[in-house]
Amino acid sequence: MAVRLALTVLLAEGHLLIEDVPGVGKTMLAKALARSIRCSVRRVQFTPDLLPSDITGVSAYNQKLREFEFKPGPVFANILVGDEVNRASPKTQSALLECMEERQVTVDGTTYRLESPFMVIATQNPVEMEGTYPLPEAQRDRFTARISMGYPDPAAELEMLDTHGQSSPLDRLTPVADAADVRALVEVVRQVHVAPSVRQYAIDLITATRRHPDLRLGASPRATLQLVRAARAYAALDDRDYVVPDDLQALAVPVLAHRLLPTAEAQLERRLPEHVVTELVNRLPVPAPHR
Repeated sequence: MAVRLALTVLLAEGHLLIEDVPGVGKTMLAKALARSIRCSVRRVQFTPDLLPSDITGVSAYNQKLREFEFKPGPVFANILVGDEVNRASPKTQSALLECMEERQVTVDGTTYRLESPFMVIATQNPVEMEGTYPLPEAQRDRFTARISMGYPDPAAELEMLDTHGQSSPLDRLTPVADAADVRALVEVVRQVHVAPSVRQYAIDLITATRRHPDLRLGASPRATLQLVRAARAYAALDDRDYVVPDDLQALAVPVLAHRLLPTAEAQLERRLPEHVVTELVNRLPVPAPHR
């Protein structure tokens, strides 16, 4: 499911947040997706001393030309892997805001367009871990989906020891597509049909989060757009040219939960946003499926 969600976010022109405890394969999934596409990939290890210019780039003085020239940062790539993004300060985290939303970087008053496709795959440890900074609400809202890897079952972990004990599985991974292929697939996804009743269902679901008593912050209009875009990609991966309510239901938790803020009472009762979204999906009436 995690791999399919990662592909869904890629084809929806979004960004992916992978959150879980250390050692469960967050960075491995990010690297595997990046290596599967023959395009430019850059990786940044986020640390407390990382500066915004270390990500976006900096204007440096050229002694020969006697003028300032722009030195692009790692964000100028098709896929940017940000490892442990919540290890950096909020100031550095905010350097990704313009990149993720507008696909551009502004340095010293000059705007530079990013490559297409452009996707940020960020990993983070839970905020309870020592030495981490919670991502601000504006940053979390720019991630299309958040997924968790979870611990493997004993049989899968035993197989991992047998197959990956001698070498990394990334060593045998080869690209199956390039940037042009991804751009072509994105164009196909944009043509996937969303019926008016399905659009209304998405709005009903988003509106319900804004009125739920357990939430002090509901989903934003950006969440509505990204939920529908992700549903188009999810349907395309099922070889369908139309979205059904099941697509929205399958994506509701990974696309919406990380954007929601629970009330203090809900936190005390351990009513997580994931529980609220699941409750709303089960409670709201589903429109009749049709193309």
